[in-house]
Amino acid sequence: MSDETEPPEETQVRSIDEIEESLEPVTLIEQSRVTLRVGRMMLAAGTASYRVKQAMADVSAALGVHEHSNHVSLTEISATSHRGRIFRTEVTENRSFAVNVDRLAHLDRLRRTLPERTTPAEVHRALDEIEGRGALYPGVVNGAVAGLACAAFAVLNGAVPWEVAVVFMAAFLGQTTRRVLAHRHFNGFGVTMVAGAVATGLYSLGVAVASAIGGDDASVTLHAAGYISSVLFLLPGFALITGALDMAKNDIQSGIQRIAYGTMIVLAAGVSVWAVSQLTVLETAPRSGEHGSIAVDVALWAVPSLCGVLGFALMFNSPWRLALTAALIGALANTGRLWAIDAGLETQIATALACLVVGCLAAWAARGGRFPVITLSVPAVLVMIPGVPAHEALVSLNSGDYAAATAGILEVSLIMLSIMVGLVAAKLVTDREWSFAA
Repeated sequence: MSDETEPPEETQVRSIDEIEESLEPVTLIEQSRVTLRVGRMMLAAGTASYRVKQAMADVSAALGVHEHSNHVSLTEISATSHRGRIFRTEVTENRSFAVNVDRLAHLDRLRRTLPERTTPAEVHRALDEIEGRGALYPGVVNGAVAGLACAAFAVLNGAVPWEVAVVFMAAFLGQTTRRVLAHRHFNGFGVTMVAGAVATGLYSLGVAVASAIGGDDASVTLHAAGYISSVLFLLPGFALITGALDMAKNDIQSGIQRIAYGTMIVLAAGVSVWAVSQLTVLETAPRSGEHGSIAVDVALWAVPSLCGVLGFALMFNSPWRLALTAALIGALANTGRLWAIDAGLETQIATALACLVVGCLAAWAARGGRFPVITLSVPAVLVMIPGVPAHEALVSLNSGDYAAATAGILEVSLIMLSIMVGLVAAKLVTDREWSFAA
């Protein structure tokens, strides 16, 4: 007989983490985590809350989650994922309010091309690739296209050629300042005020130099047409317009937060614009332009409109094809709007109709998921925002002329409302998923 016995089995001590994980629904945790990551990335890229909700719902369905619900605001997302009788709720915070159209387009394409079933690892891999994409254009190009957009605004506002050149340089350096400070995570409102002060200060300095060179030339004055145009790169178009769309979709909390944020950015820019204007004499009287033939007028409206929309689209990190599409849409709509106003149509009606055209053309150009509609429509309508009347209202308010200030504020508010009404109406007639409640 042999006294040999079986060796004892090796004893392995498990870590506390492993013991806890064996009791947790690890698969649901991973599904919930990647769904929340999709929502956070879309929110940080600048899209509307209803699109964030839609993307999260699509991803969770592809992952096999039985039921998904979420709450999205400008700064936070809370989401609950159910599988059978178990569920998981997670919350994430968003502190990035920049707009990145290229990232938004790729995230939207991911949402649209999801397979019927996938895994969290696959979605994470795709998100890593999207997150790893850098800016499409270097900083100097970003500043230059901001200058192009503001210079085009100056032309539409009646600026003379030398003013347009000064606006380009002022906006270029203002946007460069904003970009540098933003990349250092400086407070957003502080960034806006500093960038606005840099742009308007440099514009005033440029006018002073031109005045010294021009001597007694009466045309060399600090006029609101160029002065305000130099800071229009600060317009929070995505926040204001996505806020209006969210409110129209009955997502009241998110809509109010976005509009409040956009309004605060406008006020921050307005403080700098007003403060710098107090250091010099600013001419606000409208300039009387001479009308030429219809062809000349159309060219003077269409070319700056196209350049302005193109500049804004590229500033938002849009791919060239998307930016050119938005520019063509914006040029067509804004030229028609200006022609209608010149023919005697009320500004509010002309603006609402032009924005309806923008929304419909953007939906047509984006058909099949080629582009997110919002990335085409927002740059296309920014050239319709009344910057000069807004500044005149602010100046009147600070000088105690409350009747003129009230009239100016109402004019600006009505035009902004017309922009939002036109885009909402376009959504109602072009997007069935958006128009009807689930």
